[in-house]
Amino acid sequence: MANSASNTSVQHVRRSAKVVPLPARAPERLVGVGFRCWLAGLSTGDIKCWEDAWNTFSGMLGPDNAKTLLLDLSKFVRAVKASAQRDIEISPAGCRSFCRDECLAISIIAACQHNERQALTASVAALIGTEDIGDTLNGALALAAALRSANQLLCAESVCPATCALRAQRRRLM
Repeated sequence: MANSASNTSVQHVRRSAKVVPLPARAPERLVGVGFRCWLAGLSTGDIKCWEDAWNTFSGMLGPDNAKTLLLDLSKFVRAVKASAQRDIEISPAGCRSFCRDECLAISIIAACQHNERQALTASVAALIGTEDIGDTLNGALALAAALRSANQLLCAESVCPATCALRAQRRRLM
C-alpha cells in the first residue's frame, strides 16, 4: 500500500495497540515523545504538538540544548514523513506507552548511536515501508549525533533486532 509523501497521514493507535510502556530513561523518552509530537504537528498543523515537544525537551535539557535537538528531530521526522510509503502510526498525546512505529523510531536512533548497521537499516525500512532509506537514514544519523553531544545516549537494548523489524515490515505488506 504505497502512499505519496504528500498524503501520508498519521494514524492514532487504539489502546490495544500499545506495545511498550513509556521508558523511564530520558533519551528514549525524548526520541519517542519527540517523534510523536513532531509528526502529529506536521500532520495536523496544530502548534500545541510542537509546544509539547519543546516543553519535553527544554524541561529535560534546558532551552539551549532543546533548540539544537529539536532542529535535528524536525529533520529526522520530516525525512520519515517524506519517505514513508505507508501511514506512520503514533499514540495520542499524553499516552503513557509507545506503539510499534514509535518504538521503531527509538530503535533507529539507538542503532545509530551503537553502530548496529543491520538493525538500523531494517528498522528504517520497516518504519517507512521502503528500501529507499537514504534521506531518513541521514536524518537519523544527525539526530543520534546531536543527542550524543547532549549526553543523551540511548541503551543498546533499545535497538530492535533486525529480524524483529523485518517481521514488522512483512506483516504490514500482507
